[in-house]
Amino acid sequence: MQLTGLLTLIRENAAYRDFVSHLKSNSAETLKLNIVRSARPFFTAALAQDWPAPIIYLTAQVKRAHNVASQLPVWLGEADEARSALRFAEPTPQFYERVPWGKEVIRGRLETLAALMPPDEDEPHTPPIIVASARALMQRTMPINQFRRGSMLIERGQRHNIEKLLASWIALGYEATPIVIEPGTFSRRGGMIDIFPIAATQPSRIEFFDDEIDSLRRFEVATQRSEGQIQRVAITPAREALPTQGQQVAAYLAEWFKSLQPAQDDMTSAARDAESLTSGSAFAYLEHYIPFMYPNPISLLDYAPQNTLIVIEDWDDLRASVNEITDHAYKASEEQLKAGQIAPDHPQPFVDWAALEAALKERTVIELTNAADFTTTNDPSLHTLNTLFTSGERYGGQLRPMLTRLRDLRSKGGRVIVVTQQAIRLTELWYEQDSSGFIPTVNNLTDSPSEESLIFVNGVLQEGWTLQSEDGIRAHLLTDAEIFGWNRPEPRRSKAPKRSRLPEADYADWKAGDFVVHVDYGIGKFEGMRHRTVEGNEREYLIVQYDGTDTLFVPIHQADRLTRYVGADDHPPALNKLGQPDWTRTRSRAGKAIEDEAKNLLALYAERAEAAGYAFQPDTHWQHELEAAFPFVETDDQLRAVREVKADMEAAHPMDRLICGDVGYGKTEVALRAAFKAVMDGKQVAVLVPTTVLAQQHYETFSSRLSPFPLMVEMMSRFRT
Repeated sequence: MQLTGLLTLIRENAAYRDFVSHLKSNSAETLKLNIVRSARPFFTAALAQDWPAPIIYLTAQVKRAHNVASQLPVWLGEADEARSALRFAEPTPQFYERVPWGKEVIRGRLETLAALMPPDEDEPHTPPIIVASARALMQRTMPINQFRRGSMLIERGQRHNIEKLLASWIALGYEATPIVIEPGTFSRRGGMIDIFPIAATQPSRIEFFDDEIDSLRRFEVATQRSEGQIQRVAITPAREALPTQGQQVAAYLAEWFKSLQPAQDDMTSAARDAESLTSGSAFAYLEHYIPFMYPNPISLLDYAPQNTLIVIEDWDDLRASVNEITDHAYKASEEQLKAGQIAPDHPQPFVDWAALEAALKERTVIELTNAADFTTTNDPSLHTLNTLFTSGERYGGQLRPMLTRLRDLRSKGGRVIVVTQQAIRLTELWYEQDSSGFIPTVNNLTDSPSEESLIFVNGVLQEGWTLQSEDGIRAHLLTDAEIFGWNRPEPRRSKAPKRSRLPEADYADWKAGDFVVHVDYGIGKFEGMRHRTVEGNEREYLIVQYDGTDTLFVPIHQADRLTRYVGADDHPPALNKLGQPDWTRTRSRAGKAIEDEAKNLLALYAERAEAAGYAFQPDTHWQHELEAAFPFVETDDQLRAVREVKADMEAAHPMDRLICGDVGYGKTEVALRAAFKAVMDGKQVAVLVPTTVLAQQHYETFSSRLSPFPLMVEMMSRFRT
């Protein structure tokens, strides 16, 4: 869903334009604005259209950072020239805690740093919007000069010693694998090298003729097929802690170990780290040693150009969150120091509020707040902006009064935009009240709405707002929060497959000693659960033991990354080692087997696709009525299944689709809608079921749902012919 057309409504406002001019003519100034919480992502997206440099959006809480980052793409759009909204992630472990960060966190953070420091100045580059929580902002990272030295451009015609080139990538944290399937890896087959740069969306294939680069191409991970020539590839560091910096840390650890009597289990793990650090090898715990490698505290703000615009949600809340995290970090360090888990002179792994505040005061800052003291200046445009947005009206599920109110707002010249997952049903209700014209739903709104307009948009948004314009004509954005009083939970923006079950369903029946598989780290042994305090909140973790003494703490909200191990026989599997490439090799071999099977299936389905079939007509008005009368809220998967089945029916080839789902998850409704669509095209439909009881149940369901329509529903079974 895109709502880019609404940005025009504020960008053409005189007070907004004056405000932007004020921003551009004044630097190192902090301005306060009273923008309602629901409109802040929209307001920031408008600023992104008019600010020529990066924007960093700071929040006190992790959850709010996630919410803002998920909403910004709705307003920014998906065009090639559109700004990207990047989430600067916070590492999972507490400060001072020796726990792996996780590949997704590492990649997301490095992608953000690369966006602020693009190595290829010749390539068109749109400044990003970066969303970060207080915890992410505090985390120390690698110095800018290290990042620059670790960045390189690979271009056609360059000459490289292949062995030295690969060694340089390993020094940057890249991992050699048999096949490239994820960012941060590379593989070599003779004079052809595949690499997936950590900040890239696609891997690249480099072909050498002797020592000269003869060809550069992108390729698809799934098929491993090349897609076309490119001129250059930008490669940036794959870890925030570079393996080449490990020797100085190893020397420090060696001195520390001498003072430990007797050695503890945690120290044994640290001793293994010392071996990897000495050899310059990448391993899972490498980021734990960032403060040892880089003495000067560096944060995200140090990477941002001087003209970066900083948007802060409530300065006081941000400061309080940073100070709270700092207090908990100091307490944790004292506990670990008493337990002998860290050295007395362990460097501080975070940037404190004093340093962050000093850096922020040197920037242009907009504080979005609800405080009474709106602004630090007398600029009249700021006072006008404070009254532009108000919260949307709430209707609490009273649909008919709500539609009457929408009609009234539209008749007064208002622009009314309704973003809801019940768009089709609301248009049906609207048509019942006003038969003068049927309003179709849309999936995107890329043009500015006209006066006296009412638009229903299929989609999900957190909350709505009302925008006052200079001519008195208001724009009203309504969402499910205003209409029904609830929001559908936001989907996780992840490449992992969707899971329909609750997370606890995955581990509720696990016992200590059960073998489990983590998607990133491989096979381990489940050892139970433990409560730990993180950012002042007590959280529960799943404990997974790996080969040796390595232990992984998996937060409950990441439980979907763990699955129970299922083997072909009763022999216990070998545990993987954290930080070692054996799990990656296993995944690569599995990927190769899957690729072979996919080729066979591709040939089979190519034959099926050539067969001719009957193409049904698009949905009729009666189809919309049937679906709007469904008395329940469809699940995401149910709606997707309906869309895909309809698309199959409207295609000119035979349908070949299997729909799977547990009892009560809506398979019958999918079949009913498909059957009705076929009948609307003059066809008869037979529904085959395995038992007489099920036949009776379906007969009653179909008869009830289709009773308003002039159709016949009959049943055949051993009791009725």
